[in-house]
Amino acid sequence: MSHATPKRARTHRRKASTGDHTRNTNAWRIEGSWDHRPDIPVVVRTSDRKHARRVVRELVAKGAYVIFQEHAGWDRWTTVDEFDGPALLAEAAAEQQLAAAGYPPTPADYRPDADDRRRTWLAWMEARAAAEAQRAEESARAAVEAGRRRDRLAAEAARDARALMQPPAIVRPENRQRARHITGAQR
Repeated sequence: MSHATPKRARTHRRKASTGDHTRNTNAWRIEGSWDHRPDIPVVVRTSDRKHARRVVRELVAKGAYVIFQEHAGWDRWTTVDEFDGPALLAEAAAEQQLAAAGYPPTPADYRPDADDRRRTWLAWMEARAAAEAQRAEESARAAVEAGRRRDRLAAEAARDARALMQPPAIVRPENRQRARHITGAQR
């Protein structure tokens, strides 16, 4: 019967694994919260990045503020991205309102880094349209007033035309006064 070879005499050694031995390094964490219930966040953990991205899109579509985190080892998480769901929904609604109202779309060079660029563009377009409507209303009001004034003057001219065609009463022969000649001593 043969004896087992002592471990220190063995020539074959198992190669050490060079991978990271930190637990759950490929995990993703999605945390979503709403303004009306900030103390009850939605927390989803998954090892599938595509599933994590889909959860992020769904939470943003529901109007949540979403923090997308990557596992950094030993229950530490690093933030990969943050999404302001209410602001993104408001931007999408502003873009739809721009299209529905017939305003030109937001130019690419209009505040390109601002998060509320479509909302401010919509507000500016609405203010411009309101100012144009007010100017149009004022010009229409001025035209109506000018028409009324013209009609009033025409009515006055038609009414007073006969009197205006005759000389004033003081010039007419029947109203003329005779001149009195007085001498200088009676002055």
